[in-house]
Amino acid sequence: MQDNDATASKTQPAAAPRAANTGDRTGQRPADDHALYERIEMRDALYKRFGTMTGGDSLLRSFRRARYLRKKYAWITLVGGAKLLKRSLDMLAALYLLAVLSPLFLIVGFLIKATDRGPLLFWQTRVGQLGREFPFPKFRSMVVDAEKLKEKLLEQNDHVNSLTFKMRRDPRVTWIGRIIRRLSIDEIPQLWCVLKGDMSLVGPRPPLPSEVVEYTLADRRRLDVVPGLTCFWQVKGRGDIPFDQQVELDVEYIRSRSFWVDIKILFATVPAVLFGKGAY
Repeated sequence: MQDNDATASKTQPAAAPRAANTGDRTGQRPADDHALYERIEMRDALYKRFGTMTGGDSLLRSFRRARYLRKKYAWITLVGGAKLLKRSLDMLAALYLLAVLSPLFLIVGFLIKATDRGPLLFWQTRVGQLGREFPFPKFRSMVVDAEKLKEKLLEQNDHVNSLTFKMRRDPRVTWIGRIIRRLSIDEIPQLWCVLKGDMSLVGPRPPLPSEVVEYTLADRRRLDVVPGLTCFWQVKGRGDIPFDQQVELDVEYIRSRSFWVDIKILFATVPAVLFGKGAY
């Protein structure tokens, strides 16, 4: 009996570790090893799926990857080339127009100065692509304190229940201002913004920060691209187009924009400027 007891006492410590692992023999996994088991099973599954591929399967996978890479870089080249082409057109056209129209700048500047001796340019802060603000110049077409007088005229806004303010008979506009507005000459200084890259020849018109604050999520879609001098609604009625329709036309341009769409809009801008529809 003593020998048996001694034997039992000697073997007892060796049996304890085996008892601690009984969970393994019953199919249960220790909680702290759960993540390790998942990684091992995932590795085994991947090996079974891809590790035993035949030469033909491996060749097919390589072919599919090559096709994917070809499409990926073709798309990058196409999009990048379109941006480069648009930017090149903007810079060349802006430089040419600034040089050709420089005599007109002198004449308009003289008439503005002779009217009330105020500044030639009116500067605003406008919102560009992705909400970036930039300085926005125009030939001054209103009296010097036009912004202060605006609060008194809000009730006469022709764009009822709109974020934009337009008046057909705005008393703040000077006599020379009416002429340059009708012919869009007041917008010519924005060619400098085009040259800098803040604007493009074609794109949604840049809004005021006070307007953007009131934008809905759908309205903010028009900030996805670089703003422009002209756009769809500029050639389809300008100031006669209410704000909601302006947003719809801007989104339509964003969805369909291309080099040839820009050329089409630029050509349509010429008669729109000459006839002055919606310019006030």
